[in-house]
Amino acid sequence: MELYRSHVLVCGGTGCTSSGCLKIVEKLNEELEKHQLDKEVKVVKTGCFGLCEAGPIIIVYPEGAFYSHIKPEDVERITEEHILKGRIVKDLLYKDAVKEGQIKSIDQVNFYKKQQRIALRNCGVINPEVIEEYIAFDGYRALAKVLTEMQPMEVIELLKKSGLRGRGGGGFTTGMKWEFTAKAQGDQKYVACNADEGDPGAFMDRSILEGDPHAVVEAMAIAGYAIGSDMGYVYIRAEYPIAVSRLQIAIDQAKEAGLLGKNIFGTDFNFDLEIRLGAGAFVCGEETALINSIEGKRGMPRPRPPFPAHKGIWNKPTLLNNVETYANIPQIILKGADWYSNIGTEKSKGTKVFALGGKINNTGLVEIPMGTTLREVIYEIGGGIPNGKDFKAVQTGGPSGGCIPKAHLDTEIDYDNLISLGSMMGSGGMIVMDEDNCMVDIARFFLDFTVEESCGKCPPCRIGTKRMLEILNRITEGKGVPEDIDNLQRLAESIKASSLCGLGQTAPNPVLSTLHYFRHEYEAHIHEKRCPAGACQALLNYVITDGCKGCTLCVKECPVNAIAGERKAVHSIDTEKCIKCGACLSKCPFKAIVKM
Repeated sequence: MELYRSHVLVCGGTGCTSSGCLKIVEKLNEELEKHQLDKEVKVVKTGCFGLCEAGPIIIVYPEGAFYSHIKPEDVERITEEHILKGRIVKDLLYKDAVKEGQIKSIDQVNFYKKQQRIALRNCGVINPEVIEEYIAFDGYRALAKVLTEMQPMEVIELLKKSGLRGRGGGGFTTGMKWEFTAKAQGDQKYVACNADEGDPGAFMDRSILEGDPHAVVEAMAIAGYAIGSDMGYVYIRAEYPIAVSRLQIAIDQAKEAGLLGKNIFGTDFNFDLEIRLGAGAFVCGEETALINSIEGKRGMPRPRPPFPAHKGIWNKPTLLNNVETYANIPQIILKGADWYSNIGTEKSKGTKVFALGGKINNTGLVEIPMGTTLREVIYEIGGGIPNGKDFKAVQTGGPSGGCIPKAHLDTEIDYDNLISLGSMMGSGGMIVMDEDNCMVDIARFFLDFTVEESCGKCPPCRIGTKRMLEILNRITEGKGVPEDIDNLQRLAESIKASSLCGLGQTAPNPVLSTLHYFRHEYEAHIHEKRCPAGACQALLNYVITDGCKGCTLCVKECPVNAIAGERKAVHSIDTEKCIKCGACLSKCPFKAIVKM
């Protein structure tokens, strides 16, 4: 076994990869070799650390020095000063990793303090492409335990007792779903994993597969044992190349180690896994559409019942959970149902992973115990709203969720509370909006996405959402009429009640929630032809105030010559010529141009 005095962990998730982490890894290895440190110091390319805003990230152990926004040219200094001479390069540390001259460990950084990482426990800790590192952190012990010590129904009862609910959207009790599939009659059963993460701004499942793919492989094998299946499929979108690659490596390594295939751990249990690539259709996140796609058919939902537990892939009983749900299972097996059920709230046990984005300082991936408040996530973990702006709303649950206003910031996050507010947990998107966001335009954005992604099978979704989008477009263009609000409400309720699948049934949620909490913004657009947030271009006028110093910079910036005025005199804008591009506003050094 090789022993090293230091380990340098480099984030190798999609975000940091796009920011040049591979060049950083290459440069680190070059510098270590140059200083003859390559036998003493090991570079480990991990999955996502979670704090995407700070990437690319390097953490040097044993000191735990948390370096952020690292560029290849910083590597030489880190190597020579820190790794060679033992002097931490404080000016390259993450801003919150130093307090009064003292270096804070990663769990003392505000972003991580209130997190509890179960599904993400190995992300940013191990090299996901090395099975031995997963095994060193108790990997495959849970599979060994169930195969050698437990009966299938004992596994299911343990999950039921834990209170784990599905993390992919609806929040159905996981143990119950496993039990239904186990009891279903069939000569063949399948285990499936939904990794078709299509919500705008969501990257939870992708990050788990990039950072800890063996956890999902192990959990699916456990599921196969529990329900009586010897075959599983991971359905993942092709737009996740790093996740696909690392998952395939994990499957191959598990097969080579005898952890997939025949007679696992010397028992008579056989289980194999294959990957099925999706083409990026949002509707394939719906379980029956996903099953159609696995079978090679067009990804369109099926009527339910029958449910997949009875008739799924090739009409055989099929267990389908998403990535995050599976990632919890090995830990529940090892630590017990009581351990897990003591985390969270009475009806929502455990933790939940959220992709925190939008108008927030600390964008990234967070895993918090159920019952944590929205305020804690946004202000204590997320670091609040940039540029001193006021918080307006947070949207949870992706296009199927709703917008929650400031008045409900102290709501504890769990399945039932979010639904009561007109939103939902969904797969875990959390998009923060500030005073500059127009809530009518936000509703229009999400509905535009839904219309584009509708499979077209049922008329309520195919036609109804399009009619709603036409109304929202009209309102944001300043052409709304008073009856539009009632028509939106009526259409939304009809679509929710009559659509075939969950995509259509939840598509109106962004509209309904913004109508409920921000009706005054709709009324201002319709009755006053005004966008209170100043976001809808068709309702804007740019005006030069008396603060203008006549510097003429705005005249030079205007692409249509709509600004006139003498030097050192107040200028004016011809609203007939103005195309409302905002170039003058962004360039005025005296803040003398305002949106009206």
